[in-house]
Amino acid sequence: MSIKVKIVSPEKVLFAHDADMVVMPGSEGDIAAMPEHAPLMLTLRGGVVDVYEGDVVMHRFFVAGGFADIAPTHCTILADRALKVEDLSVDDAEARLAALEKSYEEADKMNVPALDILMDKIQSARAEIEAGQSAVPAMSI
Repeated sequence: MSIKVKIVSPEKVLFAHDADMVVMPGSEGDIAAMPEHAPLMLTLRGGVVDVYEGDVVMHRFFVAGGFADIAPTHCTILADRALKVEDLSVDDAEARLAALEKSYEEADKMNVPALDILMDKIQSARAEIEAGQSAVPAMSI
């Protein structure tokens, strides 16, 4: 038995395929969606979505936050931004992180909602850097 997985970014449907399990970065921690999962809506933090076929991760995507709709037969991820892990640019993410950290330093520390948004974006940029670095093939010595 499998679950229908769909990953949607604002630009396009990035992935639509059956899988045995999908593990995604929930805002409260990672969560796995499998066939017959209880219905659940959750917010996502920046991180990697792993799509399993059997016991093997067959597809990996980076999502920069969003929402997931989990049901017994499907899992739909509506990402703020999504890319295949191998398409990530560590340099771009590092530049984005530096700009976000500068914005945080200059932000009004009394504006807690704005600081929360900036912190979420900083977390997402850091997760993107980590994901991008893990996608780089190891070099032999």
